[in-house]
Amino acid sequence: MLKEKLSKYDVVLASQSPRRIKFFNDLKIKFKSIKIDVDESYSNKLKAVEITDFLAEKKASFYSDLIKKNTIVITSDTIVWIKNKALGKPKNNKNAKEILRTLSDSTHEVITSFCIKTIDKKIIVNDTTKVSFKKLTDQEIDYYVDNNNVLDKAGAYGIQDWIGYIGITSIEGTYNNVMGLPTHLLYKELMKL
Repeated sequence: MLKEKLSKYDVVLASQSPRRIKFFNDLKIKFKSIKIDVDESYSNKLKAVEITDFLAEKKASFYSDLIKKNTIVITSDTIVWIKNKALGKPKNNKNAKEILRTLSDSTHEVITSFCIKTIDKKIIVNDTTKVSFKKLTDQEIDYYVDNNNVLDKAGAYGIQDWIGYIGITSIEGTYNNVMGLPTHLLYKELMKL
C-alpha cells in the first residue's frame, strides 16, 4: 500500500542508522539513504521533545536545496531523557558505561522525532516511550559495552541487544520508537501525503 503511494516520489532517508534503514526496507519503501553531517547542538533552554523536534527539523533544513517537486526527505533524532537531562550517543566506551550506570535501576524516556519535508510541506512528529531497567551489575555493563557497538546508540544501548534481553523490566509505549523510529506514526503520515 505505502509502496504504491510513494511510487511517484524520490524518498530520501537522511540517516545511515542500520536500524532506520532496516525499518524502511521492512516497510517496503523505495528510498536512498544519505549520510548527514549536521551540527547537532541546541539551546540548553530546550527540554525533552523540544530537543528532538528541533534537531529533526534542523537536519531537514540542511537538505532544502536538494528538494525537488517529487522529493520527500525524512530526518529523525532520538534522545534518552532522564532526570531532566538529555543523553545522546556516548563519546566513547567509558562514557557508555557511565550512561548505563545512570539508567540502571530507573525509568527513562526515549524520545524520537522525525521530520517529513517536501517542496511545500514540513511535518514534525514525535513519540515517547518509557523504559525501565533493573539494577545492572558492573559486570553486565562491562560485558555489554565491551562486546557491542554502543557508540551509535542514544543512551548507549539497543533494546534489541543482549542488554535489552536481560536488563529491561518494562516498556510503556512503542518498541520501534526505542530502536529509533516510531514506524506506526511514520506510516500514518506518509499515507496522508
